[in-house]
Amino acid sequence: MRAMILEKIGLLKDNPTPLRLAEVPQPVPGPDEILIRVRVCGVCHTELDEIEGRTPPPKLSAILGHQVVGHVASLGERVEGFRIDDRVGVAWIHSACGQCDFCKSGRENLCLDFRATGRDVPGGYAEYMTVPAAFAYPIPAPFSDSEAAPLLCAGAIGYRSLRLTGIKDGQRLGLTGFGASAHLVLPLVRHVYPRTQIFVFARSESERTFARELGADWAGDTNDEAPKKLDAIIDTTPAWTPIVSALRNLERGGRLVVNAIRKEESDKKSLLDLDYPGHLWSEKEIKSVANVTRNDVRDFLKIAAEIPIRPELQEYALEDANQALMDLRSKSIRGAKVLKVC
Repeated sequence: MRAMILEKIGLLKDNPTPLRLAEVPQPVPGPDEILIRVRVCGVCHTELDEIEGRTPPPKLSAILGHQVVGHVASLGERVEGFRIDDRVGVAWIHSACGQCDFCKSGRENLCLDFRATGRDVPGGYAEYMTVPAAFAYPIPAPFSDSEAAPLLCAGAIGYRSLRLTGIKDGQRLGLTGFGASAHLVLPLVRHVYPRTQIFVFARSESERTFARELGADWAGDTNDEAPKKLDAIIDTTPAWTPIVSALRNLERGGRLVVNAIRKEESDKKSLLDLDYPGHLWSEKEIKSVANVTRNDVRDFLKIAAEIPIRPELQEYALEDANQALMDLRSKSIRGAKVLKVC
């Protein structure tokens, strides 16, 4: 089968073509797994973190990709609940132990045996992949394959981030960064919390314009001061500077939720500007987001179909994955990016 494989860790600026198209053996599903013929796979900033070594695959070569939509091609002998040709999705959570206290309490995202699709196991930048049947999701009918792909990560992690803010209808919410995740959170907030005002902070005018088009009440630069203090802010950027700016814009007792698997080191010195009385005092909180659970994915797919949420997206051929990653890095295309695999 065809796959785009990662063979070396390094900065994208030094190697703009880190993935190589190759023929690799087609995987065989285990007794509890399904084999998926991949139709599309979303492109996520986490892939940049893997390629550049902030959260690298445990071994190389590796097949990245964790926003996967395809059809069941074959079933392991113990699999129930799926049939050949069912349309299914796969998210970042590939598996967890199911036995630890975290798993038993519904926090499988914190399991020490958490395995990530496209990092710890081969992902969707390929024509076929396997996944435990318990970690595959039926895709709601309203969505095309490409529309569904970003919902599985950008949407699901955005949904988890929103829940972790603890925000109530009528309070003020900030979104720092306006890429694949934030542009799905905004219509979600509009549906669930119709009286909540949404304030967007983004570096580029095109992102700010996009946010206003989707219904943001205000949009400014990352370092701007919002016209009102905010009860909660979700940071979806890979940088440190927005953390300091967001804390400055938080209301007393407010919460900043950081939706990033890793932060880049390039602007870490900005943390030296952190001022305790001005940024953290008055019972402000910082909470990180770690992965997603299966319930996050299931619940978000259901509510996204009810709204329905329509992702803004750009499609690429599988062999153009390197270009998609470069476009993601440069933020030259708004919304989500999706590889058409087969």
